[in-house]
Amino acid sequence: MGYKSIVLNLDIDGMIAPVVKLGVDLAQRFDARLIGLSAADVPPPVVMEGGVAFDGESMMRHRKNIERRIEDLRTEFEDLAGATVETEWRGAVGNPTRLLISAARVADLIVTAPPEGASFGNVHRSTDLGSLILQAGRPVFVASSNQENFRIDKILVGWKDTREARRAVTDAMPFLQMAQEVRVITIDNDATDETWNSLDDVVALLSFHGVEAKADVFPEKSDGETIADVADAMHADLIISGAYGHSRFREWIFGGATRSLLENGRLNRVMSN
Repeated sequence: MGYKSIVLNLDIDGMIAPVVKLGVDLAQRFDARLIGLSAADVPPPVVMEGGVAFDGESMMRHRKNIERRIEDLRTEFEDLAGATVETEWRGAVGNPTRLLISAARVADLIVTAPPEGASFGNVHRSTDLGSLILQAGRPVFVASSNQENFRIDKILVGWKDTREARRAVTDAMPFLQMAQEVRVITIDNDATDETWNSLDDVVALLSFHGVEAKADVFPEKSDGETIADVADAMHADLIISGAYGHSRFREWIFGGATRSLLENGRLNRVMSN
């Protein structure tokens, strides 16, 4: 079991060198094809007092700027990757989240850096991580904002006895099999025998795949930071977690623990839904 096709999402406005180096590192570890993808869209015309904000000529100019930037990113991606791994490039003018979700068809794993800087929150120029994780049908590796040399020595699994957590453990098995230390934790103020039985079963499953793991239970914090705090304490290189959310008025709403992990830029996370 492994990842043989990795789609690497490149923010059109961000610094791509750190995440490309991470993608190359992962592709080398798993002997995988690395597919670089970058996209941005031209905002639709906005009617304001006095007329349309963007006329046809302005929209065309905006489109050409996007195309030039995507071509620059392609060159940078190919230069950084070199001949060390097999690569492919996909760049397009279009909604970046939708195009990345579509590219999940060819992916075993999606790797992305969190959006930041000028494009943060701009649906035309950055990826909506919530929609991506909940709709891609693939594990999503969200890199830390200060990615340097990525290690896979210590992994923390945030466990709940749910479909999402089971999926996350299976999806992340190639990472878990590389780790030297794995801890499976549940956040529960009133752990029962069933809680511990659930944890023991996960530890047993991991052992069947050659992964030695330990289990523990921690009390819940109101700010949802417990998993991140434990990860910091054990100096975890990676957190594995299910993503829990639902659709409301076309917006993806996450629970506190999932939202806390998504907003924590200092952690590497693999999340599945």
